[in-house]
Amino acid sequence: QVQLVESGGGLVQPGGSLRLSCAASGSRFSINAMGWYRQSPGKQRELVATITSDGSTNYADSVKGRFTISRDNAKSTMYLQMSSLKPEDTAVYYCNAVQSSGYEYWGQGTQVTVSS
Repeated sequence: QVQLVESGGGLVQPGGSLRLSCAASGSRFSINAMGWYRQSPGKQRELVATITSDGSTNYADSVKGRFTISRDNAKSTMYLQMSSLKPEDTAVYYCNAVQSSGYEYWGQGTQVTVSS
């Protein structure tokens, strides 16, 4: 079992920055890839960024150059640094972790609202 807890969401003005964190506990040493997803009202959940255990990253085209995903394996924590935020980035952001077995876990989500 893996438990994921996100934090760092909030209200920010367009052009601003936020950093999200996802702390993993439980069987965290079995985690392979981790990622951030987001979901806006009326839309399907979409990939934002992923990072593997060796640090390889992947980003959605919509956030490339603005968001940076990272992870601190010693702290079992993943981060998403978001800059140049736009109103269309408004969503609930979810942390995801995939074990080496292929089983995946989700956090409860944290709201990010970009508005003036």
